Amino acid sequence: MIAFEIEFRSPARTRSETLDKHGSNHLDVLINLEVQRRVIMALSVSPVKPSITTEDLDKVDIRIGRIRLVEDVPKSEKLVRLTVDFGSFERKILSGMKKERSNPAEIQGKQALFVVNLAPRKIMGEISEGMLFDIGFVDGLLPVLAVPEKEVPNGARAG
Repeated sequence: MIAFEIEFRSPARTRSETLDKHGSNHLDVLINLEVQRRVIMALSVSPVKPSITTEDLDKVDIRIGRIRLVEDVPKSEKLVRLTVDFGSFERKILSGMKKERSNPAEIQGKQALFVVNLAPRKIMGEISEGMLFDIGFVDGLLPVLAVPEKEVPNGARAG
């Protein structure tokens, strides 16, 4: 038997499975196909976006913030409301991570990168005042936070 564990995320649950080399049942086959898809996606290199100038990049205000609170957005299947401390100011930022994590509150208390100068945007009747940076979502991977390698002051700028 070839045994290994994977995290299989569906909208409703996270599940660990042990597979044998023959794919003994339907669920094993589905999970095996998901593993293959993720391996292919991880090994695929996305094309590099068109070049921008340093002036274009300087327009984006990317800062470290500490996620103080993670709250459910009622009537939304995807959204959570993050209350984020940037040192001299605080923001409410909506993030579509409800289906990506079995427990979105696990990021509470962590520092992460955010874009803080996006125009406020109304989503599901709530205002989002920025954007959380994550890694992997656009490549079809289970997203992870973009975090500093060690603690830095809230509000510190990237760049």
